[in-house]
Amino acid sequence: MKKRALALCSVVLATASLLWSASCVNLFSVQDDENLGAQVDDEIQSSPGEYPLLKESEFPEAYDFLYDMRDQILDTGEVDHADDFPWQIKIVDDDSTLNAFSVPGGYLYFYTGLLKYLDSADHLAGVMGHEIAHAAKRHVTEALTQQYGIELLLQAALGNDLAIVQDIAGGLSGLAFSRDHESQADEFSVIYLAKTDFACDGAAGFFEKLIAEGEAGSPPEFLSTHPNPSNRVEAIHKKADELGCDTTPSTLDYDAFKASLP
Repeated sequence: MKKRALALCSVVLATASLLWSASCVNLFSVQDDENLGAQVDDEIQSSPGEYPLLKESEFPEAYDFLYDMRDQILDTGEVDHADDFPWQIKIVDDDSTLNAFSVPGGYLYFYTGLLKYLDSADHLAGVMGHEIAHAAKRHVTEALTQQYGIELLLQAALGNDLAIVQDIAGGLSGLAFSRDHESQADEFSVIYLAKTDFACDGAAGFFEKLIAEGEAGSPPEFLSTHPNPSNRVEAIHKKADELGCDTTPSTLDYDAFKASLP
């Protein structure tokens, strides 16, 4: 009986894998996202060599700034799973890395290199909205399913495969998303910011800086090269025009925020 049950389970997983490949439907539950995210977050926090995280108790001003920004976005009513996921934020102390990434279940990581590179709170809000969208739309587990397969990822979500969790934690900063996922994350960044005090096209400012500095050919790891930065700027501005949302820069003192970082 046990062998038959195992065989049936394998058939179900194989069938699910085929269905996922054909339809790109996320077969993970919201609870699976939460379970996997909590394990990956624990692994990241236990890896200071790879992820030197700033302690919130030592940099309260920096974290307060980020959490206030997060709360404005979550309070718009536009974010899926706003009340389901913990939406925790961590700052990675690495000035040489322009990066940010999200973990399933709403864990967000920002590198000091990126935070110091950005020119305004609006640009950061645009990037944060982009990362929140990846988690809220559950793009991360879809991308991880492509990389690891449903069976291995489910085992990791159930806490049965620490090696996979460790591997995921080590590779999330460079996880590649599809063209559709990147475009959707950009679009929802605008939708989120449209109901905040930030310029709704804030994400475009970041891309425009990359383009102006000639870095469009090699964007930060967290941004896919597709669509290309110029097209993304155009799409973001087009969505802002479509929504008729405010593109007036916020009055937050971003220099003071950067000064609160090490």
